[in-house]
Amino acid sequence: MTARTVHLAVYDTFADWETGHTTAHLAQNGYTVRTVAATTGPVTTMGGLRVQPDLTLDDVRPEDSALLVLTGASLWTGTPGAAAAGSGDLAPFARKARAFLDAGVPVAAICGATAGLAREGLLDDRAHTGAASFYLAATGYKGGEHYREADAVTAEDGLLITAGPTEPVAFAREVFSRLGVYEGEKLDAWYRLFHDSDASAFEVLES
Repeated sequence: MTARTVHLAVYDTFADWETGHTTAHLAQNGYTVRTVAATTGPVTTMGGLRVQPDLTLDDVRPEDSALLVLTGASLWTGTPGAAAAGSGDLAPFARKARAFLDAGVPVAAICGATAGLAREGLLDDRAHTGAASFYLAATGYKGGEHYREADAVTAEDGLLITAGPTEPVAFAREVFSRLGVYEGEKLDAWYRLFHDSDASAFEVLES
């Protein structure tokens, strides 16, 4: 994989804490993280931060990217003022994920974004996880037999990474493994340090 740019989808109410580990360590390891939104207007995260997008969805081509990252957001599942069942406002992001997967470029989705991918049919034939099996079942998707009770899952084809809302560290681990940021002992040490607060892992990570 030659592309060194990772695209992070941003939209109003996106859960800004879910990809902090992922984007910070990618940026520290030679990747450029660019934010992608439906328009060029600023978006406001669930934490109240304003983000000025770098690109619009129409600007992003899979061949220019190493990975598309989709976070959770209230808009994926529907809130007052949002499209019912998340089927409107954020559906274009799920369609962009389809374009990435069709082009053989990986996609990583956490929390509510997994429901968006389920509605798009992208979880019907791939191993995946999410907030809970019944959460995804409520989308009406056909991939229930492929659901895994795990912190984070990389599908067999290596193209789709999914995680539940409480697992941002496991999510990051799968991304790092897929992109080769950390491998073997260092990948394990990174996870032990940030997930388990195992101070002994720091020496391995820095060696």
